[in-house]
Amino acid sequence: MTISVWRYSHFALAVSSFLFITLAAVTGIVLAFEPITGKMPSYKADRFDELTLAQTIPALQPSFKSVTKITVDAHQFVVVQGTDSSKQAVEVYVDPGTGKVLGKPAKQHAFYQWVTALHRSLFLHEAGRFFVGLAAFLLLLIAVSGTILVIQRQRGWKRFFTRIVKEHFAQYYHVVLGRLMLIPIILIALTGTWLSLDNFHLLPEKKITHRINEDSIKEEPALQPADFPLFKQIRLSQVQSVEYPFSEFPEDYFMLKLKDREIAVNQFTGETLSEVVYPMTKVLSQLSLDWHTGRVSVIWAIVLAIASINILFFIYSGFVISLKRLANRASNKYKPEDCRFIILAGSENGSTMGFAKALHQQLITQGEKAYFTELNNYKVFPNAEHLIILTATYGRGDAPANAKRFSSLVKKYPQQQGVHFSVVGFGSHAYPDFCQFAFEVNNLLSVQSWAVPLLEIHTIEDKSPDQFNQWLVTWSQKTGLTGIALPETLRQKPAGLETMVVVEKTEAAHADEPFIVRLKPSWRNKYTSGDLLAVYPANDYRERLYSIGKVDGLIQLSVKLHPEGLGSNYLYQLAPGDRIEARVVPNPHFRFPAKAPAVIMISNGTGIAPFLGMIEQHSPATACYLYCGFRYRASFVPFAAAMESALANKQLSGLQVAYSREGDKQYVKDLLTKDAGFIAQTLAQGGVLMLCGSLSMQHDVVEWLDTICQAQNNRSISFYQAHGQVLMDCY
Repeated sequence: MTISVWRYSHFALAVSSFLFITLAAVTGIVLAFEPITGKMPSYKADRFDELTLAQTIPALQPSFKSVTKITVDAHQFVVVQGTDSSKQAVEVYVDPGTGKVLGKPAKQHAFYQWVTALHRSLFLHEAGRFFVGLAAFLLLLIAVSGTILVIQRQRGWKRFFTRIVKEHFAQYYHVVLGRLMLIPIILIALTGTWLSLDNFHLLPEKKITHRINEDSIKEEPALQPADFPLFKQIRLSQVQSVEYPFSEFPEDYFMLKLKDREIAVNQFTGETLSEVVYPMTKVLSQLSLDWHTGRVSVIWAIVLAIASINILFFIYSGFVISLKRLANRASNKYKPEDCRFIILAGSENGSTMGFAKALHQQLITQGEKAYFTELNNYKVFPNAEHLIILTATYGRGDAPANAKRFSSLVKKYPQQQGVHFSVVGFGSHAYPDFCQFAFEVNNLLSVQSWAVPLLEIHTIEDKSPDQFNQWLVTWSQKTGLTGIALPETLRQKPAGLETMVVVEKTEAAHADEPFIVRLKPSWRNKYTSGDLLAVYPANDYRERLYSIGKVDGLIQLSVKLHPEGLGSNYLYQLAPGDRIEARVVPNPHFRFPAKAPAVIMISNGTGIAPFLGMIEQHSPATACYLYCGFRYRASFVPFAAAMESALANKQLSGLQVAYSREGDKQYVKDLLTKDAGFIAQTLAQGGVLMLCGSLSMQHDVVEWLDTICQAQNNRSISFYQAHGQVLMDCY
């Protein structure tokens, strides 16, 4: 599968280094506990951060015959080397405020020595150090490439920490934990890389040299160390070590090694003889060692342990994600030029490919010749009758990597025969550009002379299997594949249907014209205008969906009577008092917007039902306009009274009706053309356009809208669709 450069780089880096990174992570977990155990027991003085050298040096004198060196270790324990009162050489922990001996430093435990050697060099000496250093650098690149992938996924760094859509366990926590552990992992990798460069002397080096004119060293005025002005200024927290003078000769002096410099101090007067600031490379090397080992604090050591555990999880989850992606690759039994069904998929991480693969397998099982590939592999398919496109959207409404060439290929390779197409978009409303690329694909195909829409574009939230199955049932019915291997739950009429009573049913004015059915559901049923009513006219798995209008507390349907229609004939035979079994299917993506300055509704006769309910339910604060089309004036009569009432009550701000078979013989698109400027301006100002009705009407209106939006707003209709300003429910 074609993947982006960053995703390929992320994968290649992980595969090439996972063994070394695994070893480094496992040993890193163990070594992270060494600073914790090293602080037990604690030899740090209570007033450590306040003590100065002027206070510490005289405090040590009663406890020692002589002192040769004071060291402050990474735990801020003070170690004194010298001789005790019996002139025995000692190296002990002391309380720097009192000089009291607290204990003796212990050598590193043999187990930690073994793990440290493995962590640093894999027991391979310099060659091992090279591989470990390389692994640290590759880990840094993996972290950087992973960060860029998350930024692309979240559509910008400002949304870096916004909600992640959970596709499966490995994917979700790979991203979530990656964000949380990003800084610790980058620090581990960066400091490990720096220490390796330092070990191989690849960093700029500057030798520390003190130039002291020994002839100019003064012995007067003599001061005690406690009175040295410099010692009064330097706190123990700044000190790495203090080396005492070897003798009382003037050319011997105190040597102070601080965090950022070395200072030679006259042992008699306290005068600074020489001061050398460490080069930045040395300071960074020391910082890298402190942060890489976790010895700066117990809390940081724990963070390093958690980060190392997460690195192991990232290796595991990364391979799970990759295996899922590889498992969803296309595998075809037939050549594309021999196939009736062509399935094209667009996916960045492979999840959508799984749905496409499932559909492909079902068609093959039924003996159909079907071909499955990526959108980038689109070409002329000489025997294709159906083109099924399943695609996700990536980044800011962009095409997935394996679909970026699709638009140009469609224009370059038109099919030579009429082909029915269906588009299914996968996305999440957690992102503002919901299914934008799917909308763009659908709109692109809608304007191709050879392409015939079979169904309205169907969008799926968070890769819902139920929503995919809903589309699959409708699609299979349209194609006549009644024997397609659907999940068992969809091969039967669903259990738990609700009994509804027919309150009213009107007569159709003409053949192929709409009629109204009003149903009374149970009081427990929660529904709203724009939801769907699923009925089962043959009392089997075959389901028919109709848009609901909630009018006067009842479910109102507007149904076009088809002479051979299974669902429409079933409903047309109903009479008041009859009972039917049905269920309400929530349709949250086709609801009257809660916040919009204006709403424009567009429908033909059968699509008017949900709009009647929305007009009745909505607040007059939102301007609402309806453009609708019928064949005959008589077809509009059942709706006329409700429209007049809505206009009088200011619930409807404007009404435009077109009749295609009498009078001026207009279509809905003709009404829209007259108000093109108003419609474009409404969208530009954040208004919402809602379209409900037949696919043929949708095709004409969408093509017209795209032209108007491009010309007047410099935006494609896909932009408004993805941002929830164009809502459609067509069939």
